[in-house]
Amino acid sequence: MSANPARSLEQNHLPCPSCDEGVAVEGVPAKVFDCREFRAALGSFATGIAVVTACAPDGSFVGLTVNSFNSVSLEPPLVLWSLDLGSPSLEAFSAASHYAVNILAADQGELSQRFATRLDDKFGDLEICAGAGGVPLLHGCCAWFECANEVQYPGGDHRIFVGRVERFTSDLARAPLVYHGGRYRQLARDEG
Repeated sequence: MSANPARSLEQNHLPCPSCDEGVAVEGVPAKVFDCREFRAALGSFATGIAVVTACAPDGSFVGLTVNSFNSVSLEPPLVLWSLDLGSPSLEAFSAASHYAVNILAADQGELSQRFATRLDDKFGDLEICAGAGGVPLLHGCCAWFECANEVQYPGGDHRIFVGRVERFTSDLARAPLVYHGGRYRQLARDEG
């Protein structure tokens, strides 16, 4: 005789918002929406960390740390990332013809912190080279995506940037910088 699937679920109950807290009328959660809790819940999803760089209209460099980077399409090669509408760099990135997504390596936590601040000159003493459209490429990363600023979309309190990848490079020997639960993490070494 086969086991009762419902009984098995009861015995191995895992948390489920719909089961444990219920859902109010018309799909609105019974619990009041809390932005801090929402952000903390999003932190359950481990992400890589990237620094997006570009040339501002005045020729200066702009850059910032993001973890909203994602692939969109292979044909054509498209990627996306998003930027807060309150960012002082929004205008520069919106006007840029190109930008680079520099995927940070595990030992580049300090670089992530530098580009997460509002310093006037984040590039100061950094070793960089020029990519497509003159965008700054950061040394020591595990991957670089040089993108044409293809299209932008509104996304709530952010602007979503979709870039067409013109060139990319990766160093698979370098482990990525990972962010999870509000802090940097290390990937376990593959023993295979």
